[in-house]
Amino acid sequence: MKVAVVSITKHGIALAGKVVAALPGAQLFCPEKFRAEGETAAPGVTHCYEGKVGDQVPALFAAFDGIVAIVSLGAVVRLIAPHLKSKEVDPAVVVIDEAGKFVIPMLSGHLGGANALAGHLATALGAQAVLTTASDARETIGVDLLGRELGWRFEATHDEIVRCSAAMVNDEPVALVQEAGSRDWWPNHANGRKGPLPANVTLFERLEAVDLDRFAAVLWIAEREMPAAMAAHLAGRWVVYRP
Repeated sequence: MKVAVVSITKHGIALAGKVVAALPGAQLFCPEKFRAEGETAAPGVTHCYEGKVGDQVPALFAAFDGIVAIVSLGAVVRLIAPHLKSKEVDPAVVVIDEAGKFVIPMLSGHLGGANALAGHLATALGAQAVLTTASDARETIGVDLLGRELGWRFEATHDEIVRCSAAMVNDEPVALVQEAGSRDWWPNHANGRKGPLPANVTLFERLEAVDLDRFAAVLWIAEREMPAAMAAHLAGRWVVYRP
């Protein structure tokens, strides 16, 4: 992930140096008046700008996969709001308080990787990651993250992801059918998972073993194509993962 670290105060820039050190390849952006502090905190990767930080946002959105802002949460909301497009293309945005106590993913938590980035930085800084996405807060399955660390890709529409995610976090019955791929995905799930699988998830080894009418959603890990009749029966409530 290509990350820009943004800070606008002298004390924030000192913290930004620690953030840059924890993220290989990260670059620091700060006001020109703090050039000396920036180059001390992150030598060789500091970029200084004149004018307002808000004027830098379009270029940062275009050039970076992630933005770590050591700026107040409310200010970041106002700065990025005019530039938001969709969760599929917006960069990950993480906010850290100037004291370095809290790391808050605020945009593109799942697909953009902000939650994972926040978890990494919280560990590096000795801070608390504040995860507000339901699947992470409850340590259940993130439907759009399942198998990501293992290189799996999912095939589903936006509406299918939303519907299956809602079933997962609302404790509706979910069938998880694994016909292919590594079975070590739960402890390696995004941001770490511990303990047993969620109680609303039932594991199957073959899709044909599932009573499709019993489940609000079906998560299918497979290499084959789903039979047309079953796909029609599950319309709108299934996601397929390709290891």
